[in-house]
Amino acid sequence: QVQLIESGGGLVQPGGSLRLSCAASGSIFSINTMGWYRQAPGKQRELVATITRGLDTDYPDTVKGRFTISRDNAKNTVSLQMSSLKPEDTAVYYCYAAMLVPGQADRPIWREVWGQGTLVTVSS
Repeated sequence: QVQLIESGGGLVQPGGSLRLSCAASGSIFSINTMGWYRQAPGKQRELVATITRGLDTDYPDTVKGRFTISRDNAKNTVSLQMSSLKPEDTAVYYCYAAMLVPGQADRPIWREVWGQGTLVTVSS
């Protein structure tokens, strides 16, 4: 059973910084794109950052210049460094990964896997 385990959420003051981490575990052949999404109360889940296996990154304008995504392919981990945090960054943050995992008869299949979410609250 593959899974993504997140850590690092919490309460931070506006203008502060926080780092989220996510580790993949289980039987995994390979991981393609990894990323972070977030969902604020009453809103739809939205993209925060993605990173390919080749380390190409993408950010929406709402976080560009403030958030930095990184990954360690050898350890199957992805991190999100958040700085200059604003109250509107308050949300549950979810880790995401597109994984090549064993399917029936151990044949490799692609699966989209999500973490359980970690709450980030930006408030004074």
